[in-house]
Amino acid sequence: MLEVFAYAFSIMYSPGPVNLLAFNAGLQGQIRSMIGFCAGVSTAMLMMFLVFGYSGAWLLGPTAQRYLALLGGAYMIYLAVKLLRANINLANRQGVADKPLHYLDGVWMQLLNPKGLMATLPIGTVQFPAEGISGIHILIWSVLLALFALGAPGGYSVLGAQMHRYIRPVFFRYLNLLMAVLLCYVAIKMVYQQWWG
Repeated sequence: MLEVFAYAFSIMYSPGPVNLLAFNAGLQGQIRSMIGFCAGVSTAMLMMFLVFGYSGAWLLGPTAQRYLALLGGAYMIYLAVKLLRANINLANRQGVADKPLHYLDGVWMQLLNPKGLMATLPIGTVQFPAEGISGIHILIWSVLLALFALGAPGGYSVLGAQMHRYIRPVFFRYLNLLMAVLLCYVAIKMVYQQWWG
C-alpha cells in the first residue's frame, strides 16, 4: 500500500501544469478562488481512478494516448497564452486576474493533463490489482487518492502566496512568462514523446 502512495505523491506533487497554475494564483493572492479549482482537480482524479480501476488498461490504448497527448498539449498552450495575457495589478492582490480559475477549469485541466494519466493509469490498472484492491475497495482507495491529489495544487497555491512577500512586484510579469514557457515545454515534450519518442 505504501508503494501506491509513494508513486502517487511523486507524480501528483511534482511541478506540472496544474501545480504551476496554482503556484501562480498563490503569487497573485488568489488562494480563495483556487478552492474550486483544486476541488475540480480532485474530482477529475477521482473519475480517472474509478474508470481505470474498474475497467483496466484496455480502455486507453496507445493510439488513444497519442491523441489525448495532442489534446492535452493544445490545452496547455491555451493556458500558457492565458497566463501571458493575464492582467496583473500588483497594487491590489485581491482578485488580480481578470478571470480566476474555477471548478470546471480544474476538472478539464486535470482530465487533459498527461500527469493525471501517468498517476491514475498505472495505479488503477497495475498497482490496485497487485495489492488485491478490487470491488468496493477500488472506490475507497480512489476517494482517498483523490483527496490526496487535492493537496498538490492547494499546497503550491499556499507556497506561491508565501513567496509573494519575498518577490519584488516587478518580477511577477517575468514569473508569468516563465510559467507560460514551462507549460509550453511540458506540452511540447508530452506530444513529442507520444508521437516521435
